[in-house]
Amino acid sequence: MHALGNDFVVIDDRDSKLKRLSQLSKTLCDRRLGVGADQLLVLGTSKKADFRMRIFNADSSEVEMCGNGIRCLGKYIWDYIFRCEESVFSRKYCQSIDSVSVETLAGIMKIHKTRNLFRVDMGGPVLKPELIPVDLSKLPKKFHNTRIIKHSLKAGNKTFKVNCISMGNPHAVIVVKNTDSVDLGTSGRMIENHSLFPNRTNVEFIQVLNKTNIKMRVWERGAGETLACGTGASASVVASVLLGLTERKVTVHLPGGKLLIYWSEKDNHVYMTGPAVTVFFGRIDI
Repeated sequence: MHALGNDFVVIDDRDSKLKRLSQLSKTLCDRRLGVGADQLLVLGTSKKADFRMRIFNADSSEVEMCGNGIRCLGKYIWDYIFRCEESVFSRKYCQSIDSVSVETLAGIMKIHKTRNLFRVDMGGPVLKPELIPVDLSKLPKKFHNTRIIKHSLKAGNKTFKVNCISMGNPHAVIVVKNTDSVDLGTSGRMIENHSLFPNRTNVEFIQVLNKTNIKMRVWERGAGETLACGTGASASVVASVLLGLTERKVTVHLPGGKLLIYWSEKDNHVYMTGPAVTVFFGRIDI
């Protein structure tokens, strides 16, 4: 499946048969020797929510949350579980369902289906440095009890002004004049692995087009450059609002397409809306 070109191998493992998922993700996501994907998504059962989602990067690391991935999982649930398993969900009941809850390492997320789009309540952004997390010993004391906004971070021979936010996973958002001119492979990798971030970080370079539109390129932790990132788009809008650069409802233009992000003043939650696509079904020996 894919969401704006951010692609996934999705496995329905509600019977909990699969083992060694980290190694499996590395095998399946290999674009030469496996199926090929940015991440592996594993659908499971949950005692806290309707379903559970585990997310593994192409490098085998497990991560907390993926905005594009959860929309793909939502599409799978509506198209192939609610529609097909009439012994569990009657067709009449299925047609009335417009939202489901999914347990992730970042908490319980709620997905709403509206026609062919999926809106995800991403929860509130985390701005406390120690919760993102960042290494406080690497920060000036002025940032220890406040938001990390426009912090000067040296990576290689360049210095970047980073804005640090968690959307269930860590992000470093950087405003630039032109995203096309960024050497994402070099700068993204160095910032991802910078000592400031004990769990590494996702890196977003954003270009503000106007008050309601931004352009974004992303270097994802454990996956490299991808065509889209839902949590990254969410973090980028939060950063652009905090910097006074945009309004709270913003269209994020990514290499793979567009996402609508809304950071609500009412409940402080970030809402992400976008598409999801099934590419093919297959079988593979593991």
